[in-house]
Amino acid sequence: MMRMNRAVVAFLAFAAGAAIPICVQAGSAETYRQLNLFGDVYERVKSDYVDEATDEKLVEAAINGMLASLDPHSSYMNAKAFGDMQVQTRGEFGGLGIEVTMENGFVKVVTPIDETPASRAGLKTGDYIVSLDGKEVLGLTLQEAVEKMRGPVDSKIVISVKRDGIAKPFDLTLTRAVIKIRAVRSRREGDVIYVRVTQFNEQVDAGVKKAIAELTREIGADKVKGVVLDLRNNPGGLLDQAIAISDEFLDRGEIVSTRGRKPDDVSRYSATQGDLMAGKPVVVLINGGSASASEIVAGALQDHKRALIMGTRSFGKGSVQTIIPLPNQGALRLTTARYFTPSGRSIQAKGIEPDKQVIQPLPDGAKPEDVPQLRSEADLPNHLQGDGEGNPAGSGAGAGPGPGAGAETPRSADEIPEDRAKDVQLDQALAQIATLKVVDGKIAN
Repeated sequence: MMRMNRAVVAFLAFAAGAAIPICVQAGSAETYRQLNLFGDVYERVKSDYVDEATDEKLVEAAINGMLASLDPHSSYMNAKAFGDMQVQTRGEFGGLGIEVTMENGFVKVVTPIDETPASRAGLKTGDYIVSLDGKEVLGLTLQEAVEKMRGPVDSKIVISVKRDGIAKPFDLTLTRAVIKIRAVRSRREGDVIYVRVTQFNEQVDAGVKKAIAELTREIGADKVKGVVLDLRNNPGGLLDQAIAISDEFLDRGEIVSTRGRKPDDVSRYSATQGDLMAGKPVVVLINGGSASASEIVAGALQDHKRALIMGTRSFGKGSVQTIIPLPNQGALRLTTARYFTPSGRSIQAKGIEPDKQVIQPLPDGAKPEDVPQLRSEADLPNHLQGDGEGNPAGSGAGAGPGPGAGAETPRSADEIPEDRAKDVQLDQALAQIATLKVVDGKIAN
């Protein structure tokens, strides 16, 4: 740790152009040489670049470049971005209502959030945003692109979208709004409780408990047949909320463990007594858009046989990002651990295999070649290696046999049909509830 601190001091000393004596321990000479190289480049840019560049811009760019080279999920947030992130995790922020990532220099839509300007405009998972108000996003960082998409409420922005199957980009005009994320939606499906979680923000656990309590009263506790927990196209969110939701359906046992760089850097999270559904059947719906916190919940309930997992293979994001506040009011989002399901499975770059595969049919008139190819964690540049990646399925250390070992099921992130009558995956989940029996807190085969 001391060596890392000295490296940081050296970095800042060179970035500021200051000649500060730095004590270097034996064994860190290579670190010093590399930082010296950085200092040489930095000074050359400051003195000779065609336009004057500020220290702040150069240092921020250097930090972003360093983090981007590690993995797709580590990043630097300046004070504004950190503040925006804190607002978003509380479940309310201004903007378009879209989860995005960066791929090949373009902004890629992970998922549009329900009932927001993005979803109403017809943006789809897998779309690429190639320009904003006529200015190309190529060359922008993800943070810069997101900042351009945010703005005053009721102001308009024109985004140019490239979609697989359509030859030329097309423009959409969106009106910015206050985005209030309704992370939990629920309704009665006959005598079954249906709960959809769209992302894991701070409101989720309370929302799920409220939904189940209200629908249990409406249906009648003795008549409720079970619950369908819909995590399709849920990109994840807060770890503590994923643990809390898993705990709501488990009486005991481990929910998830995280393992860091050092052998003793292990954290385990266990369930407490109390099952919201009082032992009644649970079905969890997932697809290729289900990631991170969604996969923690699905993996925990699958390993404990508390739920039947249905749908298609999930995204495969099995890493933990720690938010580390910095003295400049910004923060570092750093990948610090991998997480593992209770049986010791790592889903990094592989995903959760459903117990029962159910593929949503193509929309009317659509052809297979018209459907955008869905990318997963394993397709992202610089992604963390998963256990057994590149080897036969299940052969990596800690992978465990797990459901679905062997041939992998397809991964899809089809839109959830607005027409309830066309939601085949939900129909099959509801039909499955009627056939499931729970013995000693486990789904019986």
